[in-house]
Amino acid sequence: MTVALDTHTWLWWLLPTSQMSTRERQALDGLAAEGKLYLPAICQWEAQMLHRKGRIELPLPFASWLRRATSDKILKVLPLDAEVVIAVDALPPRFHGDPADRIIVATARVHGLQLATRDRTIRKSRLVKIWRV
Repeated sequence: MTVALDTHTWLWWLLPTSQMSTRERQALDGLAAEGKLYLPAICQWEAQMLHRKGRIELPLPFASWLRRATSDKILKVLPLDAEVVIAVDALPPRFHGDPADRIIVATARVHGLQLATRDRTIRKSRLVKIWRV
């Protein structure tokens, strides 16, 4: 099984004060150790925006944290390329109002990945297979 992370899942997994259960964290640790964890590129921008707005607290300066959080040793960052943009265009127009979430879902679909997310709109849409522990 290979899994893409939604932004909040990625942040919760890496930040010690999060809403993620120990069971979920350990499952993601295992996937990371096997090289089966992926991150849509847009998630990096969302993390930067959340940090800039003071909505997340990082243990390091942002640049240092981001470099570690996207290290090839823990996950692979998936690009926002033409195939992803084409997949975004193919999503139902009413699916989601958040462009980043549309890109995240499209990225998971293009790469055939399950998506680790708690976003209700994404989960209800059935447009992507949802990862469950």
